Amino acid sequence: MRTLTSAALGGRKPATRSEVLTTHYLLTELHRMGVAPGYHGRWLQPVPVVSTQLRTADALFRVRAAGGVQSFAFGTDMLEGTQQARARVNIDAAQIVFAGYGIDAPSRDWNDYQGADVRGKIVIVLDGDPGESDGTVSRHALARAKFAQAARQGAAACFIIHPDGSLRTWRALRAAAAGAGERLPASVAPGKRLAVAGWLTQAAAARLFSAAGASLAALTQAAAQPNFTPTALAATGSIQLQSTVEYGWTDNVLGVLRGARHPEQVVIYSAHWDGLGSLPGAHGRLERLPGAADDATGVAALLEIADAFAHRKRPPARSVLFLLTTLGDAGQLGSRYYVQHPVFPLSHTVADINLDLWPILGRARDMTAFGTDTSGLNTALTRVLALQGRTLASDPTPRFALAYRSDQYRFARAGVPALLVGPGFDLVSGGRAAGEAAWREYLLDRFNTPADAFNPHWDLSGTLEDIQTLYLLGRDLADGTEWPQWGPDSPYRARRAPTPPSPQAPSSP
Repeated sequence: MRTLTSAALGGRKPATRSEVLTTHYLLTELHRMGVAPGYHGRWLQPVPVVSTQLRTADALFRVRAAGGVQSFAFGTDMLEGTQQARARVNIDAAQIVFAGYGIDAPSRDWNDYQGADVRGKIVIVLDGDPGESDGTVSRHALARAKFAQAARQGAAACFIIHPDGSLRTWRALRAAAAGAGERLPASVAPGKRLAVAGWLTQAAAARLFSAAGASLAALTQAAAQPNFTPTALAATGSIQLQSTVEYGWTDNVLGVLRGARHPEQVVIYSAHWDGLGSLPGAHGRLERLPGAADDATGVAALLEIADAFAHRKRPPARSVLFLLTTLGDAGQLGSRYYVQHPVFPLSHTVADINLDLWPILGRARDMTAFGTDTSGLNTALTRVLALQGRTLASDPTPRFALAYRSDQYRFARAGVPALLVGPGFDLVSGGRAAGEAAWREYLLDRFNTPADAFNPHWDLSGTLEDIQTLYLLGRDLADGTEWPQWGPDSPYRARRAPTPPSPQAPSSP
């Protein structure tokens, strides 16, 4: 962790010199352990990427309403960028529509776009999910899901209203928007994309709505009802953007231990190696984001587990793949690409155990499972924890939807049982109150900031116990014959291969 968060690795930004240094360090460590290259005899799986760097001085958003013309400043009032890898974007006098939470979910009988034609218009939506009031949250709460839905509806632009207490602070969003935005090229990730995607502060949104003769508070209250219909505001918006667009490559790092009896079957451990690099700080100076808990901890834990597997006297029955993904902070693009181009067929993939967002909190009486979709992995993990006298607890902050923000989500969507676990919060010293307070402090104050740094005084005893737990979980899967399945109510269940692969299945590279 000290190495991964060091100034020498520069914040682990993909497609930079920091990536070269980081991936070389990782593959060198895996080679030293005795792990073999995992991508067709090579360590690196190339992932295509398109980067769009906004020229912020040229970013304009002007709104014309009955009260005249109002301008919204980049960084202060709004953030914006293009998803279309275009050097120039010009939206002129487009109708502005408030579309509630921006959700269209037939399974929930919820459609914020019902009866509306937003093609070519500017859509403004609320952050989060209307179900959050009862503690539940869905993938529809994600910003990328709202942007994707607006694009499918034909909108030219979509702005999300940023609330206080969000997982990603305005400062973090502003710093990210000032850097280059990375996406998979349309050639490998087809689909509609917005000409402009961005955010509005709560105050800026209230000012815009007021100028259009509407009440943001009243419309927010109305949007919480399932029969909400979109509201066209008495306002039009104009947006001009200029960006620098570059196409390039970044890399996933893959190491493999070949199984002795069923080498064609695989258990995956995953963690994203990348970070945000250096971004403009409060006074315009570049600040390095070390990314300790996000995700140097997960990467270091994966390396420890790989080392333990590599030094077993006997190889596992099934293969074990150690997948260190790129572009995790850009929306799990590295894992998305791997799932589209897997080394082992997904029908032969037993499970994915993902390590992400792991602050050092101390020893705990439990571990945390993020997300509400359960599978046989949860049952297997509960058995392992029982051997340690510990339990499996649920996510204390479901409104942040962390289960949809990490690499295992890409495997789950493809039907592969996948698990995101984190440190326990029922601390041996301080109990659950202390653990949950430390977790919230990390999410709200240190996540995606320079403060997420290595601390030589950390108490690693709890983290090492967690690493042992996840090693035992993977060992049981790699040495066994079990094929975990999703629970009966999971939407991923139908996407799982219906039967285990036959012994005659093709072997791995």
